[in-house]
Amino acid sequence: MKSYSLEELTDEYVGKIGTEARTQFENELRLDLLGFKIKQIRKERNLTQAAFGLLAGVQKSQISKLESCTNSATIDTIIKVFAALKAEINFNVKLENQFLKLA
Repeated sequence: MKSYSLEELTDEYVGKIGTEARTQFENELRLDLLGFKIKQIRKERNLTQAAFGLLAGVQKSQISKLESCTNSATIDTIIKVFAALKAEINFNVKLENQFLKLA
């Protein structure tokens, strides 16, 4: 029985790196991980979604959607959420061969 790496299976069933389908898949995966981490930290701090929403200055529904990745959050919402977590955030953008660091 032949075994396959995760990369081989992803290439076959999602698409190769650089294709639109693969890029969308990887972006959604990153958002899932972001939502999971926000939920994990909120629970570690014993906050409900409603209490965390008040702390962050956003609606409870926005926290719920961000944690479950049911929609794309705005940069403004993400900044508010991480500010409420007292987390430092940095955005890195690679434009062609040039990196732009947004801190």
